Amino acid sequence: MGWFILAHIFSTILSLIQVSRLSDQDKDLEVIILRHQLAVMTRLHEKPVKPNQAEKMTLAVLTTKLKRSKNRTTYQLRSIIRIIQPDTVLRWQRELVRRKWTYEQKNKGGRPRIHQEKENLIIRLAKENLRWGYGKIEGELLKLGYKVSISTVRNVLDRNGIVPAPVRYGSIGWKTVMNHYKEQLLACDFFTIETIFLRTVYVLVFIELGTRRVHLAGITSHPNGLWVAQQARQLVWQFEEIGTSFRCLIRDNDKKYIEAFDTVFE
Repeated sequence: MGWFILAHIFSTILSLIQVSRLSDQDKDLEVIILRHQLAVMTRLHEKPVKPNQAEKMTLAVLTTKLKRSKNRTTYQLRSIIRIIQPDTVLRWQRELVRRKWTYEQKNKGGRPRIHQEKENLIIRLAKENLRWGYGKIEGELLKLGYKVSISTVRNVLDRNGIVPAPVRYGSIGWKTVMNHYKEQLLACDFFTIETIFLRTVYVLVFIELGTRRVHLAGITSHPNGLWVAQQARQLVWQFEEIGTSFRCLIRDNDKKYIEAFDTVFE
């Protein structure tokens, strides 16, 4: 199947090269002739058409390209796509993108859920001892002969709507702290966009937590540490021009955030 798809893609590329060599008049004549033949075949064909996987991929890519380049609606595409509904072809494109990021998991087992007796005991210890954290509850359960992990204790309490020990005891929660200092916080992260040819584009954005204002830092197909540091440097220059300052930056542990990136904000 893989070789068949490659052969089909190669054949499509050759067809594009041949078409590019034709004059505009020849192209118009070929389009008119092909449309008339397609109209005849559509009228005579009784059974629904069932294209194979390679034909679906080719139609999906070319149709999405045409729709975006000419800004055509799905209704307008019906005059071009005759044997299949345009909505169906565009759905194939969405399935191609989704299939690129989803993988079938063979192992569906996972860790079995703990017994209800253990879960009830964890909930009781947390409610009767407001100062006990996850580690303390784990240790007390071990004394009683129940061996559970800290993550299991945390999951049980989260599942039953029980907040962590500091909040249960009356301390200020993390959400309250974030709301209090949000005007001083800046956060950054990447998200991806899929082009019609399934090419992944990375977008770096910064957001001011206080105002929810989003800053588009840059777009690239191959992000690296130097590129990220340069986008951060340009953003800081913009902040200096308008007189905006922040005390803290929130980011994840992505390896693209190199030391030069942190130095810019320091």
